[in-house]
Amino acid sequence: MFNTLQNDKPAQKSVKRTVFIVSDATAITAETLAHSVLTQFTDLEYDQIRMPFIDTPDKAALAAAKINDTYIKTGVRPLVFSTFVDVNIHKTFTEKCQGFRIEFFRSFIKEIEQETGLKSAHSMGRSHVIKDEERYNRRIEAINYSLAHDDGQMNKGLNEADVILVGVSRSGKTPTSLFLAMQFGVKAANYPLIPEDFDRGELPEVLQDKREKLFGLSISPERLSQIRNERRPGSHYASIENCRQEVEAAENLMRREGIKWLNSTSRSIEEISATIMADLNLHNAHRID
Repeated sequence: MFNTLQNDKPAQKSVKRTVFIVSDATAITAETLAHSVLTQFTDLEYDQIRMPFIDTPDKAALAAAKINDTYIKTGVRPLVFSTFVDVNIHKTFTEKCQGFRIEFFRSFIKEIEQETGLKSAHSMGRSHVIKDEERYNRRIEAINYSLAHDDGQMNKGLNEADVILVGVSRSGKTPTSLFLAMQFGVKAANYPLIPEDFDRGELPEVLQDKREKLFGLSISPERLSQIRNERRPGSHYASIENCRQEVEAAENLMRREGIKWLNSTSRSIEEISATIMADLNLHNAHRID
């Protein structure tokens, strides 16, 4: 049956695919790279399944069997993104898996070895090794800081922030703050802009002397209403009319105050964070290898 399915023509773009992220380590690298690739296909609908720590040939065989089972049930070949370092695990998985495979490491390592004349380490999890205790501790400290300063819940210590994200409620401030902390060791606070701020026509008092640290996030009213309705369905807070008023008022306030900002509606957290790092020149001070 697999041979018949494998020779099928590619499925139409309207058919939902299953995407498997498979790795002999945490799968974080594979997932990040896969998302970067898949964002280029805006019409692609898919369900994602993450399969980390496939670190023996037996586990690789079981993972391949699960992917093959999905192939049989759906009749559509799954997309499989993997990062295998161990040759035997990779060989077992490749021989048994009937999905459309993209093996990130094997796509690049051999060519780099040939170009440089060097051999790769061929060891699992090297991208997540703690190389420097000070950098590791800084990242943990930044995560704790961002959690403590989420949604304006603590004003004490805002002077220590590397960046303070502002915007209306549910515009993406919290996930962006945490990504900046985890990925870059950046102390990122976030502070909501509320109707009282719009009525006054100025920033909250606690932020007025911290303009150089502020970065704004906005969002389309339609998407904001959708997100808020998931939390408070049918409320004034989630109504499209209220969302339009809040977004317009927040953007006007940020323009008047000279705050750099971007619209988060169609941007990934990775893209938003990279923009913040570049615009506020935080890369050199907060590089975590």
